[in-house]
Amino acid sequence: MESNFPVVDMGLLQTEKRPEAMDKIKDACENWGFFEVVNHGISHELLDTVENLTKGHYKKCMEQRFKEMVASKGLEAVQTEIDDLDWESTFFLKHLPVSNVYEVPDLDDEYRKVMKDFALKLEKLAENLLDLLCENLGLEKGYLKKAFYGSKGSTFGTKVSNYPPCPKPDLIKGLRAHTDAGGIILLFQDDKVSGLQLLKDGSWIDVPPMKHSIVINLGDQLEVITNGTYKSIEHRVIAQQDGTRMSIASFYNPGSDAVIFPAPELIEKTEEENKLKYPKFVFEDYMKLYAGLKFQAKEPRFEAMKAVETTVNLGPIETV
Repeated sequence: MESNFPVVDMGLLQTEKRPEAMDKIKDACENWGFFEVVNHGISHELLDTVENLTKGHYKKCMEQRFKEMVASKGLEAVQTEIDDLDWESTFFLKHLPVSNVYEVPDLDDEYRKVMKDFALKLEKLAENLLDLLCENLGLEKGYLKKAFYGSKGSTFGTKVSNYPPCPKPDLIKGLRAHTDAGGIILLFQDDKVSGLQLLKDGSWIDVPPMKHSIVINLGDQLEVITNGTYKSIEHRVIAQQDGTRMSIASFYNPGSDAVIFPAPELIEKTEEENKLKYPKFVFEDYMKLYAGLKFQAKEPRFEAMKAVETTVNLGPIETV
């Protein structure tokens, strides 16, 4: 376990230790791209319910399907590394701008209700965290939420994943290395089975499983808006031979038509010779590109958006 992995006690933000907690968030955003939060305002009772229902749903509705997929592809017997498949069983929920929680098949009513409640709490936490980042960056309160807004508000969705035991974890990744395309990601992960790793200074470091914590990481859009002050970090999931790892990742992202560009206040603070490091683009265009290049380096994605920028008249940004 990485002993100096940043863990932020959000309870301290209401005390005289606020400056220390803010410094810890600042350092985590600048040097890790990841941190874990505790005392984040989401009750342990709700988290335990979400975990129990998620694990129960996997066993009841998804485990058998996953085993059949493994058998049909002959994955038990692979001899060489697989680089076009992830050892995970997933489903997706959309919350904003419109929820589909009641349309997704196979979920029982209690689970739907709990996930809806959980999403509302996470949305609030995401917006609270974005304002803390604004404070650290010297941006006005609400700047990042506004930058994400587009014409219909932010997009927000959850990827519910289970990583079953894998017979060949050296040959099949739970989830291949990538950076996240969007804004701020909030992850509620298994506190017993580890597997999430991030790349720091050329080494893969475990993100420690901690009971009732929420892991936060920054996506590509925050790298662009902060003009590279904060960076999205490559991460992956290592499949394990024992135990099924639960992972519930919620993505608080810009609206599809939000125009993303570096915050003018932050460009002024950058070194003279490379003031503007990132292009201006519509989030949806970035996502179309990302869909095909998720497991590749992010820099060529930014370069490709620069090429698009010259051909698109994006006009003034909408602020709401």
